[in-house]
Amino acid sequence: MEDIKEVLETTEKEEVVSKNFIEQEIDKDLAEGVYDHVQTRFPPEPNGYLHIGHAKSILLNYGLAQKYGGKFNLRFDDTNPTKEKTEFVESIIEDVKWLGADFEDRLYFASDYFEKMYECAVLLIKKGKAFICDLTAEEIREYRGDFTTPGKESPYRNRSVEDNLKMFEEMREGKYQDGEKVLRAKIDMASPNINMRDPVIYRVAHMHHHNTGDQWCIYPMYDFAHPIEDAIERITHSICTLEFEDHRPLYDWVVQECEFDHPPRQIEFAKLYLTNVITGKRYIKKLVEDGIVDGWDDPRLVSIAALKRRGYTPESIRMFVDLVGVSKANSSVDYAMLEYCIREDLKLKKPRVMAILDPIKLVIDNYPEDQIEYLDVANNLENPELGERKVPFSRELYIEREDFMEEPIRKYFRLFPGNEVRLMNAYFVTCTGCEKDEDGNVTVVHCTYDPETRSGSGFNARKVKGTIHWVAAKTAQQAECRLYENIIDEEKGKLNEDGSLNLNPNSLISLKECYVEPSFEGAKAYDSFQFVRNGYFCVDCKDSTPEHMVFNRIVSLKSSFKITK
Repeated sequence: MEDIKEVLETTEKEEVVSKNFIEQEIDKDLAEGVYDHVQTRFPPEPNGYLHIGHAKSILLNYGLAQKYGGKFNLRFDDTNPTKEKTEFVESIIEDVKWLGADFEDRLYFASDYFEKMYECAVLLIKKGKAFICDLTAEEIREYRGDFTTPGKESPYRNRSVEDNLKMFEEMREGKYQDGEKVLRAKIDMASPNINMRDPVIYRVAHMHHHNTGDQWCIYPMYDFAHPIEDAIERITHSICTLEFEDHRPLYDWVVQECEFDHPPRQIEFAKLYLTNVITGKRYIKKLVEDGIVDGWDDPRLVSIAALKRRGYTPESIRMFVDLVGVSKANSSVDYAMLEYCIREDLKLKKPRVMAILDPIKLVIDNYPEDQIEYLDVANNLENPELGERKVPFSRELYIEREDFMEEPIRKYFRLFPGNEVRLMNAYFVTCTGCEKDEDGNVTVVHCTYDPETRSGSGFNARKVKGTIHWVAAKTAQQAECRLYENIIDEEKGKLNEDGSLNLNPNSLISLKECYVEPSFEGAKAYDSFQFVRNGYFCVDCKDSTPEHMVFNRIVSLKSSFKITK
């Protein structure tokens, strides 16, 4: 894996010229009077949940509208009812709002324009620019040719306008079966751009549509519908990803031949690729169906809903998109950059609290048995504005199992027999021994404390090298903590030889007997905290309850990733 620092430095150098190329084109269009306003859109197909790559497109389109005082639309390209669901529509709306892209009252559907698209198709037929074709889908592919061989014209290409109009109306009336006839644009079967070789623009599909019900049994193809939608909404700049670059001549052809007064302009940019993550909808669908993940919002995925559930913030994703920049060349970005962004966003915002994930009991033998004292603890040492809280301290505590060793290794400064450490925000304690079960496992650690060493007392008579965190046993809340790793086995790569996903069996480790301090009482879904030494954690939005709190680890505390200014 490339070092993330080198990746970022290389990306920054490449972007110096190209990162604002879209804005440069918009500036040029406005200066030359091509447009007198800027209007952008995000046009998802509602056939799955959005992922991190879509976040880049959303924020880019919304950001351009904001920069130029323009407007931003959310529009669903719902022209393929076989894969589309209302569930996906609702999730996309929620994701776009969560990211902060305000489309105000401009929520549209391609299906809102089906009648206008039909009229455009009729116009093309009347102009001799479209015809009804009876070739099968396989025959159309054969006739199309390839990059070295020009296509052959359909034997139905020269039907009369009258016959084409009649058959197209009959298609709409439901007189033909799926696949029996299609409407094709009449352009150029010898074009070097295969997309221009008489593409299909309407097909018969007797399918129930999530928005229009059974009103239609013919549906426009994406390449025909999309430019019409943009033109109707007076979109000025249709910002899309690089795979649509070869479709641009067809986009312009449709707008021109359908005689729109304000033609939009398509500009392409590079997609956002994250290393070793799953974004393909068919793969995610299978993971969901096989029960490997618990839904499209499983925190191991990089759908926007999954990132939100895991604890990522809109601010962190915006920071990430800004760092990645906009370019014309596809490239991959390491997931560590996204983790860097969430750490940067949370480190000054969130309280630093104590939670024990792998507990072992610590008993302070000389501490009063029934006493509970409340210690003043800063919520975030780097941000005094977050204030302080009271943390209970008592004779019996929970500490991390790794913070005790009966036979310490070299340079181990935590608890072992005879060693003194500081209990964070509390007292110095000296380990006196431990208890074990029948199998030799340590169950309880014993120590004594020095009451003169209370934190904040000014005691400095001696120093200790180790400081450990803790939770008072009497007031602790039991919780479940879920530790996530990449769902892909990074060492073996994303895919096996048979095309199946190479999954990491340790992508989720659920620790069900964790203990947290009582300050967590009242924490609600999506609330996040820094757990001392263990990372940033978020209250799970689906499974956590006041009686059984569930925390998702957003990200660990440490990273080798650094921004080079």
